[in-house]
Amino acid sequence: MLKNLLVHIPSERPIRPVVDAAISLAVSHAARLRAISVGYETTNVALPIDAGGAAAAAVFEIERERALARANAALSIFEIEARNAGIAYDFQAMASVPADAAASVIASARLHDLTIVQQPEPEHQTFDNVMPQEMLFESGGPVLFVPYVHKGPLEANRIGIAWDGSRLAARALRDAEPFLARAQTITIISINEIRAPAEASAKAVSAHLARYGATVRIQQMEADRADIQPSILSIAADDGLDLIVMGGYGHSRLQERILGGVTRGMIQSMTVPTLMSH
Repeated sequence: MLKNLLVHIPSERPIRPVVDAAISLAVSHAARLRAISVGYETTNVALPIDAGGAAAAAVFEIERERALARANAALSIFEIEARNAGIAYDFQAMASVPADAAASVIASARLHDLTIVQQPEPEHQTFDNVMPQEMLFESGGPVLFVPYVHKGPLEANRIGIAWDGSRLAARALRDAEPFLARAQTITIISINEIRAPAEASAKAVSAHLARYGATVRIQQMEADRADIQPSILSIAADDGLDLIVMGGYGHSRLQERILGGVTRGMIQSMTVPTLMSH
């Protein structure tokens, strides 16, 4: 069940896609929605050479107030839409340096059934682009990426599942159960199935998903790693998918987040809301 949702509202980017999608999910699942927005403080503040401690503190306080104002401005739009939708909700504005902000938002995500974020947008240089990736690695739960070109509510009637028989694909499949139970059609996008054991074949997954009552079909694909992500999006367009479900591949190296090629390509190029589990 989806009863407690968390949405990260960017403070330095357009927010309608993630706001509209999150509120529509809260409505359709009768869930409580918590919104968090962070105004990012910077420590790179120019100070006069002879500035004393009091002057420096005043400058940093002004920076903090400006950061908090950005977060509150983003949340004011969310609050209006949430109130109009009649959902149960609460929200929190934060002003913090990026590292501390990520730790706080991730800690909150660990107590929610699903975290909703907006796809990073390369044209905007902001930590709002980094936060979704941090959530995927560290929240311990599913993360729903909403494309920054998305418009209106999120209706997941036609779902595609990227399936390769791996642990992460299985984790994503289980995390998507609240969506699968409401789906009209489910497309299993079977990727390089020859590598998957028979017990985790697309046919076995199809039999499992048929219990949800939806129409299930299998799309087989053989592809090199570089072609997997565009092939998934091509199938999504051909089948008119509303939601893609897939494992979020990657690892951490010396505190640097390294996304797998398919995951990175999907985050960069997604045209359909995508639920990922790491």
